[in-house]
Amino acid sequence: MDLFTFTRAELTSPVQFCDGRWVVSDYDDVRAVLADPVTYLPDNALTAVTPVAPAALRALVRARFSLPPTLANNGSASHASLRRLVASFFTPARVAAAEPRIRALVLERLGGSDLVRSLAWDLPAIVLMELLGLENVDIPTLKRWSTGSLEFFWGNISRERQLELVDDVGDFHQWLTKRYHARDGELFCALADAGVSAEDAAGLCYFLLIAGQETTTQLLSTALRRALQDRELWARLPEPGVAESFVEDVLRTDTPVVTWRRLTAREVVLSGVRVPAGAELVLLLSGKESDPRHLAFGYGRHFCLGAGLARLEAAVVLRTVAAHEPSLRLVGSTEWLQLLSFRAPKSVMVER
Repeated sequence: MDLFTFTRAELTSPVQFCDGRWVVSDYDDVRAVLADPVTYLPDNALTAVTPVAPAALRALVRARFSLPPTLANNGSASHASLRRLVASFFTPARVAAAEPRIRALVLERLGGSDLVRSLAWDLPAIVLMELLGLENVDIPTLKRWSTGSLEFFWGNISRERQLELVDDVGDFHQWLTKRYHARDGELFCALADAGVSAEDAAGLCYFLLIAGQETTTQLLSTALRRALQDRELWARLPEPGVAESFVEDVLRTDTPVVTWRRLTAREVVLSGVRVPAGAELVLLLSGKESDPRHLAFGYGRHFCLGAGLARLEAAVVLRTVAAHEPSLRLVGSTEWLQLLSFRAPKSVMVER
């Protein structure tokens, strides 16, 4: 079984050992793991899936790159205060206030032949930068940095590919450090005012500015493609509540964040299977077709801070595109992004 392409149907056990990692797929097991950061450490959440080659590692050292424990990989006492600070930018009121802007961005992007490139690619990044109070951000450069970082840390890649990507990884981190020192933007001002160090701020923002918009791009791409496969659904998406319900179904069975990782701090038993201390767990976040529950945004103290924003963006995009372009139809084949934790169509080609 290939960890970068596997499906739930390929699993033969709720806890299955594969390529040096333990795949955990039962909903109750995954929820219990995410709820217990003491037994199941988040330390490896951002660790490169493919060991970093020496030449790439030297390049990261030159760029002073580091990902200290801040949010996703933080099991320490500092997590709560950092999370509260970031959460202040994602309050329900702030998210709801973004709806008109999201709709306007969708309307500006109608008419493209590839709904990923014309719509899903940059819209989440623009919305996130505005929500975080970060102005004068070169969005195409940010997207190059963030997509390269996803592949670098979560891809099954060669040493040669690491060297092709490592400069973008380092440049992104250095840009974040410079903006922090310049107090350039609301987020960086808030971090500096709270006494967060430059190293911690850059590490926190590195993951936040990737996860906060790349996963939403993936959700939009997945949802648009799946909705267009059902003509009756596409016609109904403009109706009240239909888009929201459909988004939940996509998150349940086709979440773009397919897995997340943890380390066992001690020997544990999951679904009757004994797992040793120090084992790397790969947690399957999607639900079963017959189960209405899902963990697409995680659970517990590391629950995704941008869950409400992602849900809103997806519903507004689906509703608005379907209302204004009811005749859209899928054409052509689709290449997929296939990383350990992220999967989504790279294009959604359409005709009118």
